[in-house]
Amino acid sequence: MTFQNELFAGKHALVTGATQGIGAGVANCLASLGARVTAVGLDAGDGSLASGVRVAVADVSDEASIQDLFGQIDSLDILVNCAGIIRRGAEHQVDVFEKVLAVNLTGTMRLCSASRPMLKTSRGAIVNTASMLSFFGGALVPGYAASKGGVAQLTKSLALAYAEDGIRVNAVAPGWIATPLTRPLQEDPVRSAPILSRTPLGRWGTPGDVAGCVAFLCSPASAFMTGVILPVDGGYLVA
Repeated sequence: MTFQNELFAGKHALVTGATQGIGAGVANCLASLGARVTAVGLDAGDGSLASGVRVAVADVSDEASIQDLFGQIDSLDILVNCAGIIRRGAEHQVDVFEKVLAVNLTGTMRLCSASRPMLKTSRGAIVNTASMLSFFGGALVPGYAASKGGVAQLTKSLALAYAEDGIRVNAVAPGWIATPLTRPLQEDPVRSAPILSRTPLGRWGTPGDVAGCVAFLCSPASAFMTGVILPVDGGYLVA
């Protein structure tokens, strides 16, 4: 970490999809930098969260659930949208495709919209989670790829719309990160080998790799950045 201690002291951060994987890494990172963090998930998670991080159970694809969540919040400075699902192969079924978009894309919009009034007050920041599949297609994951392409364009659109409120909206685009979501790929040498051979830095990323970039995009160091889709991919995109 190269960040100042207590960088986010006095700030409240809400992180969705935060009870495991990248979301948990982000929640822990922001908490370590002094933020008061609410980690949102469908359940209490797998024990990845640091002590002191508050867990709130909510479903980003359900409007009533999110309205109930925001009814419990009195202020907000940072929103990080990490909630996401992937259903390899099954996404060619339209009902599965729609479910993936409901979580990954519409869920992101739902949280951005709900948080806007409080972030306007704090002149806060939003960081969404795009993907390498915002740039590439995915034969087995048409829903995931479409949703992440949508997140990238949503981020740019909201950056324009929310600028008048003093809210910055950016996104990270993780490459191949070692999380429960990618475990089937990590554990399959036939599928993992080409991923690693194309990644110039030669390894799977970690949630911490992404979390540091999220912290930067939430910090004063990025005060003149909005509408950015920041690859965090070990060089995969340019290889």
